[in-house]
Amino acid sequence: MPPPKTPLEIVGMGAMNLDQLYLVERILTDGEAAVAGFASQAGGSAANTLCGLAKLGVRAGFVGVVGDDEAGRRLMDDLARHGVDASQVKVKKGDTGSTLCLSDSRSRRAIYVMPGANSLLAPEDLDLEYISQAKIFHLSSFVHEAQLELQKRLAAQLPASVKISFAPGSLYAAKGIEQLAPLLERAHLLFVNRTEMVQLTGQDFAAGARKCLELGCHTVVTTLGNITTKLPGKAHQVTVAAHVLSRDGGEHCIESRAKQGQPVADTTGAGDAFAAGFLYGIIKGKPLTQCGLLAEIMARFCVGRVGARAGLPTLVEVAEEYQAISAERL
Repeated sequence: MPPPKTPLEIVGMGAMNLDQLYLVERILTDGEAAVAGFASQAGGSAANTLCGLAKLGVRAGFVGVVGDDEAGRRLMDDLARHGVDASQVKVKKGDTGSTLCLSDSRSRRAIYVMPGANSLLAPEDLDLEYISQAKIFHLSSFVHEAQLELQKRLAAQLPASVKISFAPGSLYAAKGIEQLAPLLERAHLLFVNRTEMVQLTGQDFAAGARKCLELGCHTVVTTLGNITTKLPGKAHQVTVAAHVLSRDGGEHCIESRAKQGQPVADTTGAGDAFAAGFLYGIIKGKPLTQCGLLAEIMARFCVGRVGARAGLPTLVEVAEEYQAISAERL
C-alpha cells in the first residue's frame, strides 16, 4: 500500500495482536468452569485506538509488524477496513502476535500475550519522516525490551511539533517510572488506568498524576472504572469514569453517563476507545472537559459489544450522543 498523499493527523505504534477472547462467568485461580462465549478479533492497544479515530474520520497511520500468516493478513485487512494507513506495517516471516484474553461477568480480565512477530520490529523498519508528519504520535507497549528501547530512541528523535501520546498498559507500567522516564518526560498525554498508575508510580491516581507531571508529562488521564464519589460543587455522589490532571488545563473528573443497568458485554479495549475519544477532542481543539466527554462516550459504545473494535462508534453516533449531553456541536 502506498503512503497517503494527505498528511496524517496521528500515527500509532505498538504491538499488533489477534485477540482470542473467552467470556467466562469468573476468572479462576484454580478449578474448572465453562466458557460462555468465544471470539477471535483484531487487537493491540494503539491499533485499537487508531481504528477508533479513523472511524471518526481522523487521518491515521500505523507502524508495526505482523507475521506472514493468515492472522497477519486479518490484522492488515482490519486496519484497512477501518481506514488506517498500513503502509508502514511490515510483514515478516513468523507467527503474528496473539493474546489469550479471559473476560468475566464482573468486568475483570486476564490477558496473556504471545508477542510473535511484534518482537521483530527493528530500527530499520521505522521511517522518521512518516511519523514526523503527524500532529500526534500514539505509543503502546511491546513485550520485549528491544522494542521499548527503540521507542525511547524514537521519541528523542522526533521534532517538538509532534506531540507524544503514551498508553503504557500493565506490561510497561510494571517496569516502574524510572524505566519509562524517557517516554514520560516527552509525553504530552499519558493514558493509564488506576491499577497501572499504582504500578507505575507506587501511588493512587491523584498523587501519581502529580508525580508524572513533575517528571515532564503535560496531561495525565487516569480511567477509574466508574467509581462513585463526592465531587466539589455536586449535591450528591456521582459516578466518575476518569481523572484528568494537566499543566495548564487544571484538574477534572469525567462523569460516567452510563445508565443504571446498562449491559456491559465485554470491557476489552474500553481504555483504548477512551483514549481515541480523548485524542479526537485534542485533535479538534476541544477543552479537556469536552475531550473527556468524548472519551467517555467512545468507551461506553465499546463495552456494548464483545471485543475491542466491534463496538467502536461512527462519527454520527458520537455526535448524536455528544449533542444530547453538551450544548456544543462537534
